[in-house]
Amino acid sequence: MKCRAHGYSTLAFAAEWGNLPFRCFHAETGIAMHDVASNPGLFARLGEVRTDWTVEQVRTLFALPFADLIYHAQHIHRQNFDPNRVQVSTLLSIKTGGCPEDCGYCSQSIRYNTTVEREELMELERVLESARIAKANGATRFCMGAAYRSPKPKQLAAIKHMIAGVREMGMETCVTLGMLTPDQAVELKDAGLDYYNHNLDTSKDFYGKVITTRTYQDRLDTLEAVRNAGINVCCGGILGMGESSQDRAQLLHTLATLPAHPESVPINQLMQVPGTPLFGTEKLDALEFIRAIAVARILMPKSHVRLSAGRSGMSDETQALCFLAGANSIFYGDKLLTTENPDEHHDLGLFKRLGIQPEAQRDAVDTAHARSVHAEAAPIRSTMALS
Repeated sequence: MKCRAHGYSTLAFAAEWGNLPFRCFHAETGIAMHDVASNPGLFARLGEVRTDWTVEQVRTLFALPFADLIYHAQHIHRQNFDPNRVQVSTLLSIKTGGCPEDCGYCSQSIRYNTTVEREELMELERVLESARIAKANGATRFCMGAAYRSPKPKQLAAIKHMIAGVREMGMETCVTLGMLTPDQAVELKDAGLDYYNHNLDTSKDFYGKVITTRTYQDRLDTLEAVRNAGINVCCGGILGMGESSQDRAQLLHTLATLPAHPESVPINQLMQVPGTPLFGTEKLDALEFIRAIAVARILMPKSHVRLSAGRSGMSDETQALCFLAGANSIFYGDKLLTTENPDEHHDLGLFKRLGIQPEAQRDAVDTAHARSVHAEAAPIRSTMALS
């Protein structure tokens, strides 16, 4: 039977019908509403920036009635952000395909038969032209992705020049290049990098079902190197890969209990690519995805929560609920690395219907530093084509 108050399944714990107490349970997590009500300390601290969350507390948040969860997430969102502003980023694949990793979702792995063709590292001027177009279309952050396990010295040198050139335009810079050593992270920081993206993908327990060529600890070590270098961390995960609700709770728990919350938290919905092992995975229910957005907002109040890959498969109504749940960042443009994304005109139309405005361009950037690094790059600026 269903609880009329919460829409949860009910279970009776009594020998006789006459004194039957009903308890409400979330269908996915199995957490009882009694457990939610008996945890007043959790709700007293909502809105606080903290890294001492427990997995059970995260599961309790997931188990809230949908309206209550959205209420708490929206309240916290308004305490920290303008609810009608969304940060806009553009993502460009600067080196495509040929990756030796075996990530089960990825079209760029050499292990899978997909339609993605290998392309060498882009020349600098092509990257900068793409950045100019992105800025003209309203993006405030330009993200560059390269399909590497980890970058080699020559590759890193070329990418540093790209970072400097983009930053010189007054845009925030972000790269995702695979694993980094502490020294490489320092190099990128010195080049002016603002953000480094390195996702955990999923929970530690489910991780081995998705990828075997890189460990969970490898990912955590890269995040530590990035943070120690003074670079903002962009780190999230992918939902809908066949993981359980417990895995989603554990992923968000791991993110929220890092030494510091990631400044940017991309929440992706699996983009199913023919030829990859995860193609054909049962699609995640939209309301479960929205719940994850809301819980991420509650756990990490001051982080930008990005509605990332998978938007092309979402209805406008689902995206609107994600914004209501606390998402305040998107990738803008018709392609994310190698997969499709809603085009700019569709996003602008949706923003208009929802009364949302893109966040303004950065008011200031350390262009003097960017110019100095960029000038040093001149001898090898535009001729590099590195694998």
